[in-house]
Amino acid sequence: MRRPVALGILLSLVLALAGVGWAADDLVVKREAAKEFATLPDGVRFPEGIAANPGTGDIFVATFDFGPNSNKLLRFRRNGKLAVQRDFGNTPLLGLAFNPLDGKVYICNVGALVGGMSKIQRIPANFTDATPIEDVAVIPSIGPPPDRTVGNPDGSEDVIMFGNNAPAPNALAFSYTGGDLFVSDSFQGAIFKIASVHSCPGGCPVTTVKHDGLLATAGFPPFGANGLAVNGDDTMLYVANTGDDRILRMELPGGPLQVFAESVNGADGIGFDQDGRLWVAANQADEVVALNASGRVVAKLGDFEGIRKDGSPRGLLFPASLVIVGDELFVTNLALPLTGGDEPEADVTRYTISRMRIPKP
Repeated sequence: MRRPVALGILLSLVLALAGVGWAADDLVVKREAAKEFATLPDGVRFPEGIAANPGTGDIFVATFDFGPNSNKLLRFRRNGKLAVQRDFGNTPLLGLAFNPLDGKVYICNVGALVGGMSKIQRIPANFTDATPIEDVAVIPSIGPPPDRTVGNPDGSEDVIMFGNNAPAPNALAFSYTGGDLFVSDSFQGAIFKIASVHSCPGGCPVTTVKHDGLLATAGFPPFGANGLAVNGDDTMLYVANTGDDRILRMELPGGPLQVFAESVNGADGIGFDQDGRLWVAANQADEVVALNASGRVVAKLGDFEGIRKDGSPRGLLFPASLVIVGDELFVTNLALPLTGGDEPEADVTRYTISRMRIPKP
């Protein structure tokens, strides 16, 4: 009976001496991790942005719809029950963020896509269906980002030239000190900042932190700079580029952009957990992945498991944005049909938010 134990100890010792073993970053895969948390009301479609108030457990969801008077900001209770919805009319909404310094939810309003102005707005976290919506700042038009030069294996180079696109604020992230708000712009290839936004009554000045070809894309889906996250000591800003399947990072306040991770299929919303892992909604892979400090994938949660009889997706379908509350992760199933072909998103008639338990490293 002792021989297998002794053999196991010897094998572990040999592997350790050889630099091989079971590390803390071994890949965790839980394909059935995504469970339904909440269902949107009848006729409300395409949940995209998501945020949470840790103090109350409320979950906020915004919709990215182009139907008449179709966009809403929804507030769900911690048990997944809808508390209230606030109409936002025709303007599609993207990223959300809760600011503990003023107790308000900040909103990316992409009005430029429907003939208006793109801007950042906010509303008290305990809003009702009639609470006034505050305009914080208008996102400026700054022109196309610089050309991007891409090297090829044979030593040649390609140059990508980007057009002059509409302002498209997509995601938000707050610094932990000072309450500065960072805003990604998917079409202009930019990162903006609104300093100490909680103390600004409106008409806040917007500064350009970075305007770079790495923040734009010629890929699919056609969104460049997207999800944002600030690390725990406010020294680094992480940025998802959806069309390029990349996670970038930039040393704050305005250092050069670096590629942190490649080949995250449709990298969208991002956020750090309590153990320092960066979680990424991979919207084209229908999964959420975790990256360690080196940018290596160490966990994969969720999968698309088909359409239920009631028209809702089972599992994940085009997971767009995520928010982490303690050891749980909430993600919006945008389920947006983009190709015009025979895709499962076209079969969805009821839209959902999923919840997953975050595995310990």
